[in-house]
Amino acid sequence: MELLKRLMKFIMISFIFIISSLTLSVKMSEAYPIYAQQAYTNPRAANGRIACANCHLAEKPVQIESPKAILPNKVFEAAVKIPYAKDAKQILGNGQLSGLNVGAVVILPEGFKLAPKNLISKEIQEKSKGVYISPYSSTQDNILVVGPIAGDTHQKIIFPVLSPDPATNKKINFLKYPIYVGANRGRGQIYPTGEKSNNNIVTSSSEGQIAEIQTLDKGETSITIVGSTGKETKQTIPKGLSLVVSKKDTIKLDQPLTKDPNVGGFGQTDVEIVLQDPTRVIGFIVFAFSVLFTQIFFVIKKKQFEKVQAAELKF
Repeated sequence: MELLKRLMKFIMISFIFIISSLTLSVKMSEAYPIYAQQAYTNPRAANGRIACANCHLAEKPVQIESPKAILPNKVFEAAVKIPYAKDAKQILGNGQLSGLNVGAVVILPEGFKLAPKNLISKEIQEKSKGVYISPYSSTQDNILVVGPIAGDTHQKIIFPVLSPDPATNKKINFLKYPIYVGANRGRGQIYPTGEKSNNNIVTSSSEGQIAEIQTLDKGETSITIVGSTGKETKQTIPKGLSLVVSKKDTIKLDQPLTKDPNVGGFGQTDVEIVLQDPTRVIGFIVFAFSVLFTQIFFVIKKKQFEKVQAAELKF
């Protein structure tokens, strides 16, 4: 009976350990936006650099499409495009290959925020279906984050945004405002803890000649380097990385031993939007029509004058 209790206790401890390990692995591989939200009050630094660039070191393009001008209290689309080759595969933490995930952060002007569901049109709802967008924090609802989500079906992410109304918010003025966006595809090169991920080139830790290359049980590769003094140095290459060196090759310190596994990267850009005053728009329309009617009136008067001149010449 005592033996059975000990066995059950061992099974429970093992089960908890496995679940904890899996949970930690998921967090480390997928929860990067959460780490950024916890570590940075504002994801955009004073120099304009967005926090995601601290872990995603490779530079990649990103585009944002939004209206040039918008009226107060109106919902509009901010479309973030994250282009990359759909056949690209990233290396996971366990060394296996998988499709790329994407994520994005949109920093809106103060007063702009994620549009409530009851104000979003069916067309925009259909475009943003399956995408969960949330504010960066409870105090910064003008900063929106999304991801990680599957990149194969989300290379274009629609952010439904509600413009502010200066009539109800005195801090807002009818001005031109910037919108900043950052987007990444694939895993980063550095974990939030500062440690390198396996999504990096592995370089040699010493110089000398490669004496042996051995595949280990877990799929890792062990390289034995013999220096000029005869000292042996063993270096372990994570599973899934491709070697660019062979046995008996002479290598230098910090020489690449593997191909670069990274196929993703981070990019940021910005665009400007004008919060337009409706009275100015109406005033411009009235002015434009007045100019049009004035021109028409001048043309009519000119025709009448020409007819009078022609009649006088006949006499």
